[in-house]
Amino acid sequence: MVQLHVKRGDESQFLFNTTTDSLLESVIQQVTAIYNGRLKVDRICSEIPELADHGVTLPPNMQGLTDEQIVELKLKDEWEERCIPSGGEIFRKDEIGRRNGHAPNDKMKEVLMRTVEEAKALISKKQAQANVCVTMEMVKEALDQLRGAVMIVYPMGLPPHDPIRMEFDDQEDLSGTQASLQVITEEECQLWWAGKEMQRGKKLQDYIGRNEKTKLVVKLQKKGQGAPAREPLVTDEQQKQMMLHYYKRQEELKKLDEADDDSYLDSEWSNRQALKRQFQGLTNIKWGPR
Repeated sequence: MVQLHVKRGDESQFLFNTTTDSLLESVIQQVTAIYNGRLKVDRICSEIPELADHGVTLPPNMQGLTDEQIVELKLKDEWEERCIPSGGEIFRKDEIGRRNGHAPNDKMKEVLMRTVEEAKALISKKQAQANVCVTMEMVKEALDQLRGAVMIVYPMGLPPHDPIRMEFDDQEDLSGTQASLQVITEEECQLWWAGKEMQRGKKLQDYIGRNEKTKLVVKLQKKGQGAPAREPLVTDEQQKQMMLHYYKRQEELKKLDEADDDSYLDSEWSNRQALKRQFQGLTNIKWGPR
């Protein structure tokens, strides 16, 4: 299997296994699906803590309003009585006025938060460091875990306007958000390797040959953004190791310089002719008047 280390810019994303005979059209499709799937999991995981702390989202026409304004405008949240968390609720007011404040109890909150950590770990970028390839099945498993936890806490479901339910139903609206800049559609996705775009319609072997044990660093790029920056010749970790080795070598040379003292050559015991002169009786001879 050929192993692709997928990056976005300089940031590592995940490992992906394929073959040299694979069509790049298929590779790009699968890589894009995993990349966008991981973003979806991250977005849901960022919303669930808010759900655990402050309950479900208010209808759009009630968000951001004070209690007095809601009473004055005679607005009512029809989903408040239908979306009650299992085991009872705890009122925690949402200061920004986005959620209704009817939060699940601590036990149900623990269910949500524990599932968030498990889902994050399943599709984490650390999987690449552990040499574990992320698959679309793993992304779906993470989504299923999150969906199951939400159903346990809210068996009647979430309101259709809640961003978590919209994510599960693939109806999320990311327009005007930072998250929309991260998503790459399949049509606009490009795969780059060694400073070259890997063209659709070709096979992977057209670029790397038929060696199935090849490991590549490829980069995702949006169409029209140009070529991504090339990979540095040495990684940050390799550079740290080189600097550490250089520092240790400098310290060793400094110690050798300190030990390289030839003053002992003036000592009597270091004189090679000392024994010969002693036999000849030429030791302790002093010149000059006494």
